[in-house]
Amino acid sequence: MKIRRSERLIDMTQFLLSHPRKLVPLTLFAERYSSAKSSISEDLVIIKKTFEDRGIGTLETVPGAAGGVKYISIADNADVLDFVQTLCNRIAEPNRLLPGGYLYLSDLLGEPVTLSQIGKILATKFNKQKIDAIMTVATKGIPIAQAVAEHLNVPFVIVRRDSKVTEGSTVSINYVSGSSKRIEKMELSKRSLPEGSNVVIVDDFMKAGGTINGMKNLLEEFNAKLVGIGVLVESEYAEERLVDDYVSLVKIKNVDVKEKQIEVVEGNYFNYPNQ
Repeated sequence: MKIRRSERLIDMTQFLLSHPRKLVPLTLFAERYSSAKSSISEDLVIIKKTFEDRGIGTLETVPGAAGGVKYISIADNADVLDFVQTLCNRIAEPNRLLPGGYLYLSDLLGEPVTLSQIGKILATKFNKQKIDAIMTVATKGIPIAQAVAEHLNVPFVIVRRDSKVTEGSTVSINYVSGSSKRIEKMELSKRSLPEGSNVVIVDDFMKAGGTINGMKNLLEEFNAKLVGIGVLVESEYAEERLVDDYVSLVKIKNVDVKEKQIEVVEGNYFNYPNQ
């Protein structure tokens, strides 16, 4: 049964949004809707314009017999600015301060809409690169890694600080924690990351960068290539940071525990070039 154009547009849009960076042959849509390729091409022009006008992303067309169309998730800069400013205001709330000057972020990382937006924003900086996996360290980096991986349509892998029987054989390294200067250990299952993979590292919080630097060293054990680094929150750090090439959404400038004041500003997102 032939589907009406309005229904076809809705279904095509949903399909593309659910399969970012996947090359979809026009024949798939033509057979799916019992429509001519010329009609499908006209529909895709409409969808592409709507995506770009609404700041949703864009469609890339690959010509030839083996070609098709690919949806690329892109965060609009105006939307990013609004989101980051809201995030700064929320993180600056005095009740987020925990003993020892730590910040409570678990509520933000538990909000599906907020997480999806974080994932889309960070993914935008790396969506022109060939990426095979997103890497993070347990535990609070996991939801962010999953969100970024969803928008880039790649797997995510979890580095752990202790062995799990269900992980099988692992590769482990020792690294120096940047802020505490302590020797720590991290490990990754041998099966979770194919050798030679192109990897983006993400994390929820970065101070001196010791943990992220440890993950960089761990990638070398897999002969993997680091494509980029993305963090939700970075903290002002007086000493030399162990990581210097990264993108951040929010920056903690100062924390006054006594006065319960948190100074939060935009991260380097708008100064960091798309890769």
